[in-house]
Amino acid sequence: MAAKAAAKARVAALFAAAVLCVTAVWPVDDVAALQERFDKETDGVHKAKLLQKLGDAQFVQERAASKNNDFLTAGLVMEKYRDNVRATLDALKKTHPQAEKHPGGYKELEFHVGLGLREVRDVILAMPEPYRPPMQIVEKDLLDMDLELLKLLFPRRPGEQPPLQQPASTPKKDEPPEKPS
Repeated sequence: MAAKAAAKARVAALFAAAVLCVTAVWPVDDVAALQERFDKETDGVHKAKLLQKLGDAQFVQERAASKNNDFLTAGLVMEKYRDNVRATLDALKKTHPQAEKHPGGYKELEFHVGLGLREVRDVILAMPEPYRPPMQIVEKDLLDMDLELLKLLFPRRPGEQPPLQQPASTPKKDEPPEKPS
């Protein structure tokens, strides 16, 4: 009886090890499936979390294309990444407009945009001159979105002057108008 239980345990352990080996060899999500899930998602926070997986898969695709000197494909992949970042930022602003109070999604996106900037800069250094201008536009767009994310996350910055308030449109009749300082 004990021998049968031990044999069953060994078979179960071997089966679990085989399943782990097979899943480690096959990619869990490919770029097309991740892109499809990303495009269907409407919530900004979930979109930001999906972008982490999708962006990492796009970076792998971009690195493989760069390694094969296929800089056109690398550029197209990074342009799609930029478009995905823009879609995520727009979804976050729509579903969770106050980033300072509800930073979920915004922080993940800001972190991943930093990784994307590094990837784009690495590609720009590796590619020939004719391919660089479109990638430099992608880099600028990602940088602008990164700065926008930082301003949304941290709207009150030490050292910055708050915008001046507009004086009332009609001065009181009894008092002379105030002189601007």
